[in-house]
Amino acid sequence: MKKVTFILILMAILLISCNKPDRKQDILAEVNGETLSLSAFTATFAEGEWESMNAAQKRRFVEDWVNLTLLAQEADATHLSDDPALKERIDFASKKVKANALIADRLSKIRISEDQLFSYFRVHQAEFQKPSLMYNIQRINLPDKMTAENVLQQINQGMDFMQALRSYSVESTEENAGMMGFVEFSSPDSLFWLAARDLLPEKAGIVTKDEKWYVIRYTDTKESDKEASFEEHRAEIRRKILLEKQDEVYQSLLREIKAQNKEIYYY
Repeated sequence: MKKVTFILILMAILLISCNKPDRKQDILAEVNGETLSLSAFTATFAEGEWESMNAAQKRRFVEDWVNLTLLAQEADATHLSDDPALKERIDFASKKVKANALIADRLSKIRISEDQLFSYFRVHQAEFQKPSLMYNIQRINLPDKMTAENVLQQINQGMDFMQALRSYSVESTEENAGMMGFVEFSSPDSLFWLAARDLLPEKAGIVTKDEKWYVIRYTDTKESDKEASFEEHRAEIRRKILLEKQDEVYQSLLREIKAQNKEIYYY
C-alpha cells in the first residue's frame, strides 16, 4: 500500500513539473542571478520594433544589457553606488525615464488623421519639393525568414555580398548578379524602395514580398524626373507632427498635474 501511495505521489509531481511552464523560455540572459526577461525587455521598445529586428540586432541589444549589467554590478560591488552624488544622479535619471514614459504614453494616444497629414504636406510643401531618389538595388532571393536572417548576419559579420549571393540565392543570378536596376517609389517594387531608403549605402537589410524573402542592398542612387510625392513622405510627416506635439503634450501634462498638486514650494 505504501509503495502504491509513493508511486501516485511521484506521478503527481511529474505531472505538475511537466505542466509547469518553463520560466527559462522567457529569459534572454542572466548575469549573476539578475535576469532579463523577453516580456520586460520588449516593453522598452516601440510597438512592433522588437519583432522587426533581425536576429543579429536582437543579440546586439541583449549583449548591451549584459555589458551594462556587469558594469553596474561592479559599481555596486566596489560601493561606488553608495556615493551621495551618484545616488542623486541615479534618482534624477529615474525621474527622467518615468517622465518620458508618461509623455510617450500620452503621445501614443494621439491619432493623426489623413487630413492632418495632408494639410501638413501642403503647408510645408516647399520642404518636400525635391526630386525623388531612385535606388539601384541588388537582392539575394532566399527560401524563408530564418535563412534570410542567417545570411544577413553573415554579411554583417564580414561575408562579401557577392559571395553570399552566389552561395545562397535560389533564383538565377548569372545574367544580372541579382541587380534589380533603379527602383522608384511608384514602381511595383516599392517595398524594396522603402527598405532601401532606410539603409546606408552598401549596408544590407531584409525585405519580404509575396511570401518570398530577400536580403538587399543598394549600390547607387540617382534622382528621378518625378518630384517626391505625399505618399513617400507620409512616415516623415507623421514623425514631424508628433515632434511638434511633444512640447504641447508636455505643457498640457504639467498644467493638469500641477492643478491637482498644491504642495509645491520653492526655496
